[in-house]
Amino acid sequence: MTTGDQSKKRKQRYLPQNRPAKKKGAYPLKPGVQGFFISCDGGREHQASQEAINVIDSFFEELVHGTGLKVNSSGMLENPVNKKVTFSYSDDEDENEEDGEGDNGDEEGNKGDGDKTELSEGGNDQVNEKEVASEVKQLAETKTAKEEEDEVNDQNGVEEPPRKKTCTEEASETTKVRENTEKSIDKLIDAELKELGDKSKRRFMKLDPGCNGIAFIQMKRRDGDPSPKDIVQHGLTSAAATKKHMSRFILRLVPIEVSCYPSEEEISRAIKPLVEQYFPVETDNPRKFAVLYGARANTGVDRMKIINTVAKSVPAPHKVDLSNPEMSIVVEIVKTVCLIGVVEKYKELAKYNLRQLTSTK
Repeated sequence: MTTGDQSKKRKQRYLPQNRPAKKKGAYPLKPGVQGFFISCDGGREHQASQEAINVIDSFFEELVHGTGLKVNSSGMLENPVNKKVTFSYSDDEDENEEDGEGDNGDEEGNKGDGDKTELSEGGNDQVNEKEVASEVKQLAETKTAKEEEDEVNDQNGVEEPPRKKTCTEEASETTKVRENTEKSIDKLIDAELKELGDKSKRRFMKLDPGCNGIAFIQMKRRDGDPSPKDIVQHGLTSAAATKKHMSRFILRLVPIEVSCYPSEEEISRAIKPLVEQYFPVETDNPRKFAVLYGARANTGVDRMKIINTVAKSVPAPHKVDLSNPEMSIVVEIVKTVCLIGVVEKYKELAKYNLRQLTSTK
């Protein structure tokens, strides 16, 4: 046996035998997806993506189910955060204390009267027999009256009040109710865990862009779900109003609605539905817009050519205004993928920097 055959056998022992190798890590970023572009500190991509999923999910729940604080169109809270809280039982306690003091005084007075009567009765050595006989007659009359009432109730078909349940019966019923609620909660948790385990049913899922300092969260939209733009717009306006710190690793959070290859033809073809949605031709209110360009790990694309193709795709009533735009078209090129999104109030919301937006400095 030669040395080459022996080395092959050794290698075959350590290779998986007819088993497909399992892929580790997130799926790579490819054209044709929509979601959220996230910038973070270098080396913190995994933590930022996990944090972004939680933050975006909370924004989605607030927008869909109406939880959280409501924000006006001007960016102000409808209901103020700081409120003067008055407890209803604070005044009642004072009244109860006063009533209790009055009742104690009455009880003391009654006790004094009782002592007096006992002393007066103790003073008489002989008991009046006539008074005792009259009390016995009164008791007999009341008994007969009660018996007559019971007979009348029986004739009319009036039932007796239900028997009170014992403590053991009540305890057994409460335990049964608790067991049923625990079973239903366990079923709901199991169903939710199954949905989380199945990647096809996840609404938000991280993708690997292959660059340092950025992350991407894909959104699989279902019927009736809001767009990534609406989710981010709602979340950042509420964050700006409340100044609630919610990001440790996330820097910028930009919605992405279209992704394609970074060529002029592909970009002009992919941006058409966004232009029709946000920049219609027939409109009474033409909008001012600007194009924001960024590129990572790609030096073969001409910056001005991409900006000009995006600007030319917007129809005539709308104009370019770099100083004070109403809407901004974000173009981010990552390796061989071009990500496009439309945002509002880009400068007012701190360039969609979540950490800077919630800082109190």
